[in-house]
Amino acid sequence: MTVSLKALVEVRAGHPFRGSVPATDDGNARVIQMRDVSAEGTVAWAQLPRTDLPPGKATDWLHDGDVLFAARGGRNYAVCLAGVPAHTVCSQYFFVLRCKSPGLLPEYLAWTINRAPCQRYLASNAEGTDQLSIRRGVLEDMPIALPSLERQRHLVALAAAARQERRCLEALIQNREQQLDALAHELLSTPNFPA
Repeated sequence: MTVSLKALVEVRAGHPFRGSVPATDDGNARVIQMRDVSAEGTVAWAQLPRTDLPPGKATDWLHDGDVLFAARGGRNYAVCLAGVPAHTVCSQYFFVLRCKSPGLLPEYLAWTINRAPCQRYLASNAEGTDQLSIRRGVLEDMPIALPSLERQRHLVALAAAARQERRCLEALIQNREQQLDALAHELLSTPNFPA
């Protein structure tokens, strides 16, 4: 079954900062900015800057299971949040997707947005000359395949296994490069090395 994203999630913009985020050491909130999130789905929680948000104004804090969508730039990706510290918001360059359908796993939503069919849809609907961006209406109208919860869980587990395989392969490649560098260093430091 295929449905539009707006039928499955509530879409809202990130916190409306005017310009750059004013950082303060003892601020009352943490802020996720573009530089804190990777397309691989990680958030640098320990590096999040703090800022002061005005008291008395209702703030929609981020929660585990929220999906951040990077709406600006050449790569529009989604990240499912887990382990969100208390009193955390995101900058205005993200849309926050909060599942309102019990038949949708947020991890699956992030996975499917990052796959080729949704990425093609986003690329064909991006707007802007200096910097590409995705409008909220375009995002809300994006078609999403909605398989059973069991199949969603299977796909999420498969994606997690693929990420683990990538990390292992990258570690092996890095290890091999270090071995080759050590051999080259040994060759250069050996006196009277025979030709």
